[in-house]
Amino acid sequence: MKLITIEGQLRSEFGKKASRHIRSEGKVPCVIYGGSSNIHFTTTPKELKAIVYTPEFNKAIIKIDGKEYTCILKDLQMHKTTDEVTHVDFLELVSGKRLNANVPLRFVGQSTGVKSGGRFVIKMNTIKVRTTPENLSSHIDVDITNLEIGKNLRIEDVVVANTEIMHNKRIPIAAVVTTRALKQEATEAAKADKK
Repeated sequence: MKLITIEGQLRSEFGKKASRHIRSEGKVPCVIYGGSSNIHFTTTPKELKAIVYTPEFNKAIIKIDGKEYTCILKDLQMHKTTDEVTHVDFLELVSGKRLNANVPLRFVGQSTGVKSGGRFVIKMNTIKVRTTPENLSSHIDVDITNLEIGKNLRIEDVVVANTEIMHNKRIPIAAVVTTRALKQEATEAAKADKK
């Protein structure tokens, strides 16, 4: 997993009024939880850019007053009209302590269904997993090589060592569907057979 460093400053004032004041100074109020205690801090939008504006799942090393915290982004709030980040929650990664995280799926291989003219459709981009920081990865690879036209890949087809997947096993994550051209070919072939 890629590590992103974020510099922050501890904050002592809390509540809506304090948060408004922090934002008026061009900073973002943040919190780290999941460790021995919650740590409230501020940072700049520039520091958060690499972890917020990316489709990738990364770890953050947050440096506050000489201490370092290894975290993942857990939740963020954005301004309704300006899309500026207004608050960020980080989850501290504690060795051996299980956590929930949304991990991106990466589909690998070339589907036999696509080779036959079908169209690959992604139904889920990320899945929620429960694991320890040691087993956390930036993505989960899913092999689509044997996926045929009209077939689905489901949660039960995703296998990750030492990780519990927090979804119903029957939920589809991807499929290969028939294209309009293939349907047309099949219709024309059926008409030709009747003659």
